[in-house]
Amino acid sequence: MDSFEKKNVFVVGAGKSGAAAALLLLREGARVTLLDERPKEAVERSLGTGIPPQVAFLHGRMTEKAAMGVDLVVLSPGVPSSKLPREALARSGAMVWGELELGFRRFRGSVAAVTGTNGKSTVTTLLGDMASRAFPRVFVGGNLGTPLAAAAGEPFDWGVVEVSSFQLESIDAFRPKVGLLLNLTEDHSDRYRDFAEYAETKMALFRNQGATDLAVINADDPEVAARAGRIRAEKVPFSLARLLPEGVSLDGEEIVYRAGGREERYSRSLLRIRGTQNVENAMAAIAAARRIGVPPEAVREALEAFPGLPHRVEFVRQVRNVSWFNDSKGTNVGAVLKCLEGFSEPVVLIAGGKDKGIDFRPLREPLRRRARAAVLFGEARGRMERELSGASPLAVVETLAEAVRKAAGLARPGDVVILSPACSSFDQFRNFEERGQAFRKAVEELAG
Repeated sequence: MDSFEKKNVFVVGAGKSGAAAALLLLREGARVTLLDERPKEAVERSLGTGIPPQVAFLHGRMTEKAAMGVDLVVLSPGVPSSKLPREALARSGAMVWGELELGFRRFRGSVAAVTGTNGKSTVTTLLGDMASRAFPRVFVGGNLGTPLAAAAGEPFDWGVVEVSSFQLESIDAFRPKVGLLLNLTEDHSDRYRDFAEYAETKMALFRNQGATDLAVINADDPEVAARAGRIRAEKVPFSLARLLPEGVSLDGEEIVYRAGGREERYSRSLLRIRGTQNVENAMAAIAAARRIGVPPEAVREALEAFPGLPHRVEFVRQVRNVSWFNDSKGTNVGAVLKCLEGFSEPVVLIAGGKDKGIDFRPLREPLRRRARAAVLFGEARGRMERELSGASPLAVVETLAEAVRKAAGLARPGDVVILSPACSSFDQFRNFEERGQAFRKAVEELAG
């Protein structure tokens, strides 16, 4: 294991991941400098704690001068490597890792890593619950919440971690014992040159795996299937579309797990979470859990107990016989498509937010078939209106609160109204959680 005692280390980006990395390296005896484009006071407000006095703080970007004499740079996921003086770092011989890489190298246990465009947090949480029912020491976190670097030093049986494409950009030796790739659809067009670059970044999850590792993959996703031949690990597929001889699939109202000539069945009625995407999420979690030794009874208990996560097709309430659902985490077109598939009722869709540059036209056909209307708001509303015109009746407003009031006027008894934005939240909100909370509040005000 590399030792950074008395070494010069820069941690770039002072969010939760950066702070966890800085504290870990400080405990190892490194000379740590934490760097952020926000002032120190703003960083400490967002973290809710002060920066230790042993950690130097710099406001701004890393310069070529600062790169001289640096042994390691730890990059937070929100900071693209293009913001680093890469040539100067190469000349100085500095290593550049992400927080995920650092955390993995210090983690004392096996790792199951979950990625994909959609469903990561749900699968990570559900698989973590399943594992916790079978093993005494399970860490659940990563991009979902607690950074992996924060778990360093303590012995664990398993670490179940959500990993984003941003985190996978800066891995080196990262090798999960189990890797789960849930799906691949267009996202983060503002960070990647094209879809191919984004997809290749996701595929880095399997880069270091070998024949003794496991890869849980979505057999129905054409982009995943097109790349699966390059995976060296043992592949465990899951499918909604067809019954598989090995893996996890759907047979009527039963989820079927098959491995080595054995078969187990789990009733779909166990699931409290709505939507076909959540059946897929459950299948992925079952595939991984059973292969790491979680017994069937623990799997069933976890499926039955899992309430779902906030802001993921979350039921808010009924108002005048119209059901309202909060899917604020649906920040790309693929998520919205999956969300709409889960409803047989007529839908009024509320969508919009910060424009990430993705193509909204794949929504046209499902809107034509399923939607009574769509209400568009936020920065992206103009482009969305142009690309979706004619697919269903459209209403265009500025704010989310206006969108809720407009949707209430368009919906009829028996309909569902869904906030599933297909956009990020940063035009009007700090994050998708704040947007979801604002939606809930607006719906409660309707009820009042």
